Amino acid sequence: MKNNYNKIAGKDTGRLIAISDAVFGVAMTLLVLEIKVPEIEGDDKELIAAFVKLMPKFLVYFLSFMTAGIFWMGQSAQFEHIKKSDRNLSWITLIFLLFVSVLPFTTAFLGDYISHNFAIGIYWINILILGMILYISWNYAEKNGFIDDEVKQNISGAIKRRIIVSQSLYLIGALLGFVNPYLGIGVIIAIQLNYAFAFFNRKNK
Repeated sequence: MKNNYNKIAGKDTGRLIAISDAVFGVAMTLLVLEIKVPEIEGDDKELIAAFVKLMPKFLVYFLSFMTAGIFWMGQSAQFEHIKKSDRNLSWITLIFLLFVSVLPFTTAFLGDYISHNFAIGIYWINILILGMILYISWNYAEKNGFIDDEVKQNISGAIKRRIIVSQSLYLIGALLGFVNPYLGIGVIIAIQLNYAFAFFNRKNK
């Protein structure tokens, strides 16, 4: 009996992990390339002034590097427990990586128009879509038996809650950004630092 192609394609989780690491690595590198070295013909005073003007871009770069790092960590945590894959999960992962690769653009867009609500909205939508696809990926793997029953009982709830809570907090940060862009970015960075280093959750670290 001949096998259906759709049933045999995309079963190698190792390749999904490999391409994910590659895309994240490239995207995180491209983030800093959006910060252009100023061309100044004057003295140090003018150079310092030009450098200071780059501070919003450095702030957005730090924000986006943290964003990419947290999503990389989140996806890595999932694939530590996803033991199998299929064609659909592979494509869900590829679509997730599509929006990871868009991150350098939304970062540059926000850096150039940091005081514009539209730029803040576009950046937040990028984060929202990443979170949604990460949730869909785990939910699909869970429903299709790609995760051990013990993991379902002990870990699945924590993974889903983390995505939902973090996305809710990002929404709050984005809404604050519509009031004051630096306040919104500052709140999101604070949220990300807590997720990265668990300042307020040391007991369960």
